Amino acid sequence: MEAMVNKFQAKFRKAREDISRWDELQSHLVSQFRNASSIIDRLQVLQISRNYGNLNCIDNIRDALLSKQIESLENILVSMRKTLEEFHNIVLSLEKIHRDGRQLVKGGSSRPTMKQLQQRIGIKPSLTDCLDGLLLLHDIHHSEYLLKSSIILALSAAALKPSGSDLGALLQLLIDQPNIPSEEGMKELFGS
Repeated sequence: MEAMVNKFQAKFRKAREDISRWDELQSHLVSQFRNASSIIDRLQVLQISRNYGNLNCIDNIRDALLSKQIESLENILVSMRKTLEEFHNIVLSLEKIHRDGRQLVKGGSSRPTMKQLQQRIGIKPSLTDCLDGLLLLHDIHHSEYLLKSSIILALSAAALKPSGSDLGALLQLLIDQPNIPSEEGMKELFGS
């Protein structure tokens, strides 16, 4: 039984690596979102001819600036979609870790009884705790991925019909996502 718990700890080490990468991607996505929001705000100002003052005498200055900003916005949105793909890959990895954990319990040579699944060895978690923890990690990150996807979709829509308050609310939602500290779930599962 202890050998199986040790195998689960290896799975949690992999999950911890995934969650660390998730945290890095979160910072990157927030930065990308801020950059896209700035461009969307700028586009509103650039569309008004009187904002150009003396520059209006330069042929096509307004169109050139608008086109360059739209191109930059498109590049950022493409980059954000790639970041979302990386989030999705982490969700898939966490799902696989959980599935492998279930298979480890089911597919062993001696299938553990319910009592063995709930038994604790010293300060280590029970196998049930391990399986529940892996499922919880997957569920939390899957939900956050869906939230991020919705926010990025809303940002794309906001680019067509901008509203400063909407962009601010979306950014705050992205920053305040229902994140749990990485150590919180892991501490219980490692027993330390």
